[in-house]
Amino acid sequence: MKPQHQATVLRRLKNARGHLDGVIRMVEDEVYCPEVMKQLSAVQGAVQGANRLMLRNHLETCVAEAMAAGRTAEIVDELMEALRFDPGPPAVGLEAAPDVEGGVPA
Repeated sequence: MKPQHQATVLRRLKNARGHLDGVIRMVEDEVYCPEVMKQLSAVQGAVQGANRLMLRNHLETCVAEAMAAGRTAEIVDELMEALRFDPGPPAVGLEAAPDVEGGVPA
C-alpha cells in the first residue's frame, strides 16, 4: 500500500472506531435515537472514505500491475467480488419489527 494512502486509511479507521465507541455508549445510555443515528452516519462516512481510498490504492497499484501483466480478467473478477455487497440475513427479531404506528412493515 502506498504510504500516504496507508496513513489516511488508518486515520479514518481510528476515527470510525472512536465514533463507534461513542455510539455504543450512547445506545447504552439510551440517548435519543436521531442523535445516535447522526453518529452512526458519521461512522459510516469514515468507513466508506477508508474503503474508497483502499479502492483507489488497489486501482493504482495491484490492478495496474495485473493489467500490464495481461491478467485483466483475473483482476476484474477479483475486484467485482470485493465490491459485491451481501447484507446477509436480517438481524434476529427485525424481520417483523413493528413500525412507528404499531403495524408490521410489508
